[in-house]
Amino acid sequence: MRIAVFSDTHSNTALMVETVRRVRPDAIIHLGDHDRDTEVLLREFPEIPLYSVCGNCDMASLAPERLVVSLGPVKAFLTHGHLYKVRWGRLDSLVYAAQEEGAQLALFGHTHEPLYKELGGVTILNPGTAGKGRTPTWALLQVFDNGGIACEIRAL
Repeated sequence: MRIAVFSDTHSNTALMVETVRRVRPDAIIHLGDHDRDTEVLLREFPEIPLYSVCGNCDMASLAPERLVVSLGPVKAFLTHGHLYKVRWGRLDSLVYAAQEEGAQLALFGHTHEPLYKELGGVTILNPGTAGKGRTPTWALLQVFDNGGIACEIRAL
C-alpha cells in the first residue's frame, strides 16, 4: 500500500495535486494546517481514500484533532502535533499517545521539519511542510502486507 502524506500545506495545493496525480497512491493523508486544502483533493481524486486531521491554524474545522486508521495491517495514529508539544523536540507524548492506541505508526506535522525514525517501538513520520517558505516536502509511505513500513521524504 502506497500512501501520500502531506502536512502544513497553507493553501499551497497545486504541487500537492500534481504529486497525487503523478504518484496515484492508494490513500492520502493530510496532517493539518489548512485542512480545507483537502477539499481540492476530494474534488480531484474522489476514488482515493483521504484521511485528515486539523492543525493549530484550522479554526472552526470539522476535522478531528487526532485519528486512528488502519493502513493495511498497520494501525496509524494521525495528529497535527501541536497538542503533543512536538515543536520543542519532545516526541514522548506523541509516542505515548500512539502506544495507548496500539498504533505502530505515528504521523504528525506542525514543525515543518521532515522526520522519519523509530522511537519506543513506534515509527514516527513528519512529512515536513508542503506549503510555502522552506523547501516543500511530502512523504511517500509504504506499508507492506507483512506489516513492514518504508518511507521516503521527497521534494515537491
